[in-house]
Amino acid sequence: MTTFGQPKALTLSGTHTRRRGDPMRWAYFAGFLIVTLALMLPVIIIVLTAFKPASEVNAYPPTLLPHQWTLDNFAAIFSQLPFGRLLGNSFAFAGGVTIFALVFDSLAAYALARLDFRGSRVLLIVIVASLMIPFQATLIPIYQLVSQLGWVNTFAGLIAPRAADAFGIFFLRQFFVSLPRDLDNAARIDGASEWRVFRSVVLPNAVPALLTLGIFTFVNNWNDLLWPLVFTTDQNMGTVTSGLTLLTGPGGIIPQGVMMAGALVAVLPLAIMFLLVQRRFIESVASTGLK
Repeated sequence: MTTFGQPKALTLSGTHTRRRGDPMRWAYFAGFLIVTLALMLPVIIIVLTAFKPASEVNAYPPTLLPHQWTLDNFAAIFSQLPFGRLLGNSFAFAGGVTIFALVFDSLAAYALARLDFRGSRVLLIVIVASLMIPFQATLIPIYQLVSQLGWVNTFAGLIAPRAADAFGIFFLRQFFVSLPRDLDNAARIDGASEWRVFRSVVLPNAVPALLTLGIFTFVNNWNDLLWPLVFTTDQNMGTVTSGLTLLTGPGGIIPQGVMMAGALVAVLPLAIMFLLVQRRFIESVASTGLK
């Protein structure tokens, strides 16, 4: 009697547990949905405002959904601004900085992480300490140097001062330190040079870190407003973020609908790039084989 009763009791207990867990599961789902909607609300407002006519954008009380959908705002950003040129400048600026930063940061990080030389710890401390210096404090000296070189309103002036980054060096250095040194030693035993070890051993195993740093660098420079405003005075050399600041309507009123349309178009390349790189990032993490 007792033997047959125990499994029945366990089954009933499991059923009651699942029934008690269902309300909590729905509560967690509802909370997650509310938080997600709250975080996405600014994006939803940008998207919907981009499709509103000016009369609805300036109407009071404001409405969330447009009563009349229009594409005039998207046409206005290309008629009022050289928006195609600004997009190309943004790609050249952010992409150029990302490529150069990954090259120079990885070289410096490899030297600090895998090579033993006098003063390496002091150099690392100086690099980390430079992170505490506000960016605005170095803006004027950098501009004076760029101006003396004649690089104002050029891609060289936009890209060169950001070709290396202290955070990127420190970030990659910490990742390189975590890689087993047996990989380096095995390659050196086979006669590989330091450049071959760096290129064929360390970098292939550092793809996740390089992709992560590349995403951060590209997004930060794509969204940067102050740097392009300072180093470019020609409208044709501006970026998307600096170009949107030039949008003004009659009487100096900012056309919010046109501004939101421009912001939406500017965000789309970032979203597409992130979706593409995210898949590659997951694949690279799974293929490293390192713990």
